[in-house]
Amino acid sequence: MAGYFVKVAWGWTFCLLLPFIALTNYHLTGKAGLVLRRLSTLLVGTAIWYVCTVIFSSVEHYTGSCYQSPALEGLRKEHQNKQQCHQEGGFWHGFDISGHSFLLTFCALMIVEEMAVLHEVKTDRSHSLHTAITGLVVALGFLTLIWVWMFLCTAVYFHNLSQKVFGTLFGLLGWYGTYGFWYLKSFSPGLPPQTSRLNLKQDSYKK
Repeated sequence: MAGYFVKVAWGWTFCLLLPFIALTNYHLTGKAGLVLRRLSTLLVGTAIWYVCTVIFSSVEHYTGSCYQSPALEGLRKEHQNKQQCHQEGGFWHGFDISGHSFLLTFCALMIVEEMAVLHEVKTDRSHSLHTAITGLVVALGFLTLIWVWMFLCTAVYFHNLSQKVFGTLFGLLGWYGTYGFWYLKSFSPGLPPQTSRLNLKQDSYKK
């Protein structure tokens, strides 16, 4: 059950970040075009998730072989891919980069980046917008705690060290490549609307 929950981690993150980004960014800018531009970060995130999943699957395929048992006994050369191997009751063994480590790292960091906009948001406590944003903040905070906990469980119980390191590195690369580099450019979805932070990052990049 927990494993399946992690497999759809991007779906949970996407569904909560979409209304959060839309509400907070529109409240701060009042510009629908800018909001749509910022929401495209979710499409970028989806593309990163998909591409990395394909890469991980390809690596496992090209480095793997089919065996008769989990102890890697009895090489079955007639089965050349994981699906065929499993259908015939075999066990596929290859370099299985930890998709959980990648996804949980990327999702948690993306949530933290987007929630940093909160210190710019000022709403009337009696307004429905305040209630909506507060509810999303609580949900995103709870989700982040779950992702961190799941990441620690993965680190302790699943995959070997190198597989977890590679998975985590892909997650860090996806985060830094977007929020730390590309989103500083004008032809990008851009960073959350935080004037002081945006100027600081842009000045640092120019240097």
